[in-house]
Amino acid sequence: MIKIYHNPRCRKSREGLAILEKSGKDFEVIEYLDDVPSKEELTALISYLGIAPIDLVRKNESIWKENFRGRNLTDDEVISAMANYPKLIERPIVVDGKKAVVGRPPENISKLL
Repeated sequence: MIKIYHNPRCRKSREGLAILEKSGKDFEVIEYLDDVPSKEELTALISYLGIAPIDLVRKNESIWKENFRGRNLTDDEVISAMANYPKLIERPIVVDGKKAVVGRPPENISKLL
């Protein structure tokens, strides 16, 4: 089943959700700020995305700037930071099986569908 890691307060995430709704496909909404992905889930998502963990981080978030910017973090430390501070996770993420895309721009979601 398709899953969307969604933040309802984010315009791009809402646009991504609308694309899924219009697709007519079944999907599950995971509000990741409330249902925080574990390190294992994040590791799997990063693998499906085919990116480095740092590429999933919202580097303009104050949490990142105040606590992590300028530090030489390992992949595991970056994943731990996202698990501890889910606001750092780029959004939305749409997963279909073992494939995933970050919906920035939202049109990326259409490529997955």
